[in-house]
Amino acid sequence: MAIREEPCRHPSLETQGVSASIVRVAAAVVYRSDGDVLLAQRPAAKPYAGYWEFPGGKLENNETPREALVRELAEELNIVVRRAAPWLVQEFQYPHAHVELHFFRVFAWEGVLDGRDGQVFAWQTPGEFTVAPLLPANSRILAALALPPVYGITRASELGEENFLTRSQRALDCGLKLIQLREKEWPLSRRDSFALRLVAQARRHGAHVLLNGTATDALRLGCAGVHWPAATLAAAQSRPEGIWVAASCHTREDLLRAARLALDFALLGPVVATPTHPDATPLGWDRFATMVAGTRLPVFALGGLNASDLTTAIDHGAHGIALRRGAWND
Repeated sequence: MAIREEPCRHPSLETQGVSASIVRVAAAVVYRSDGDVLLAQRPAAKPYAGYWEFPGGKLENNETPREALVRELAEELNIVVRRAAPWLVQEFQYPHAHVELHFFRVFAWEGVLDGRDGQVFAWQTPGEFTVAPLLPANSRILAALALPPVYGITRASELGEENFLTRSQRALDCGLKLIQLREKEWPLSRRDSFALRLVAQARRHGAHVLLNGTATDALRLGCAGVHWPAATLAAAQSRPEGIWVAASCHTREDLLRAARLALDFALLGPVVATPTHPDATPLGWDRFATMVAGTRLPVFALGGLNASDLTTAIDHGAHGIALRRGAWND
């Protein structure tokens, strides 16, 4: 089902009270078939000439971000958008303008790239950009681009430790790069012993483990970061520095708080019914899309999903999907 967008007359997720003079921009992360993304160098006649940016342009009156995206890429790059998914909104105060950038990920397009404004282009690998300098408004986008699309959540207490580690090895062999270690019922000594084995296994594959626990324990166990339950998010006044921090969210207010604390990403769900939370009312994809619209941080869809739901999740504004059963070949 298509997601309806309103013209950009209304405030987005965190811009209530922002002056109408804010410049709203549609920006595109254009993907090539090998996973590289397109950057354009700003021409000499524009502010920040020589800086690299994601292509796009300003919204016209009564134009939605998606409409502006399609128009700008046709006018500036000579390409036709076939599939674009809403992603993140970033706000930045430049000396010459206060901008709000609505980022889309463009996964399918047609045409031959042609810089109508004389731009120079470069295809770059997420996490390994070589061009510089980049516009300062893009720093959060670069970090978000390096996030994998699938976040696996452990279930060793159900499957047994050895059985689970066999399955996690298989998942890592198949490309899983991000895992939440969530074994709340275990004694800390058992959890810690298991964590050391899982972290070592993940590191051999260049993957990262986040601990559902404290930042102190995460650092002690060699984890890449910490995953907060919603209650921890609600009580937090700041985020730990130097590690990844993610949080489970259930409401739009949770997402706002995660963004204000500058967390690296969030989970939102349950999207569909799940046997682990039979009393929870599922959001459904339309409500999920409404809740994440305009978000400042990447959001993974959670609850009752499997790998085949990834495209649907992305088209409804998710960065990716979090899987508990589906990540381990269930």
